[in-house]
Amino acid sequence: MKKLVVIPAYNESASIVKTVQDIKEHASGFDYIVINDCSTDDTLQVCRENDIHCLSLPVNLGIGGAVQCGYLYGIRNDYDVAVQFDGDGQHSAKYLDEMFEKMQQEQAAMIIGSRFITNEGFQSSFMRRLGIRHFNLWIRILTGCKITDPTSGMRMINRDVMKIFAEDYPKDYPEPESVVYIIGKKKKVVEMPVLMNERTEGVSSISPKKSIYYMVKVTIAMMIARFGK
Repeated sequence: MKKLVVIPAYNESASIVKTVQDIKEHASGFDYIVINDCSTDDTLQVCRENDIHCLSLPVNLGIGGAVQCGYLYGIRNDYDVAVQFDGDGQHSAKYLDEMFEKMQQEQAAMIIGSRFITNEGFQSSFMRRLGIRHFNLWIRILTGCKITDPTSGMRMINRDVMKIFAEDYPKDYPEPESVVYIIGKKKKVVEMPVLMNERTEGVSSISPKKSIYYMVKVTIAMMIARFGK
């Protein structure tokens, strides 16, 4: 089976080489594609200088648009599985083979790498954990399913879900909304424990000022994803 790692990257020049090297060393059965989301730093130049496979968007689409571009690339190039993988070094490629095996064993449509099953490794800030608990509750209310880490950007999907997301994917803070949408489509979503690293370079796209907007916007979007599509 053809397996693809989709790496959305916005201003990740300091970490993108290490991220790709991690995939090459620990997930050799996966191809990868970096989606440069019109970075304002030298991310594109770093990719070119290091012969990193990269698609460069002409305008900034945000995380959702960049990931959707990667899924569209996966469909057009006949990949069977795609996994979203952050370009900032927070994710570890050593889990990708295990995620793929679990997807096969569970016959799941989506596998989410969760920080909160074993509560080891970097657990995010206190305020973000509160936000995650908020989304945990709303996902259970809307779908009846328990998802411990709905904001995790480390998620593997099969080709059926890739087709859905290539056509329709949330543009802004997509992770919780897309989980609700897929569960509503009767697709099986499973989590497995992973350890994540603390970001050492760059800046998160969700600033403290955006946190309230993020929680309100995503909560409304999850309700629309469950009942309005």
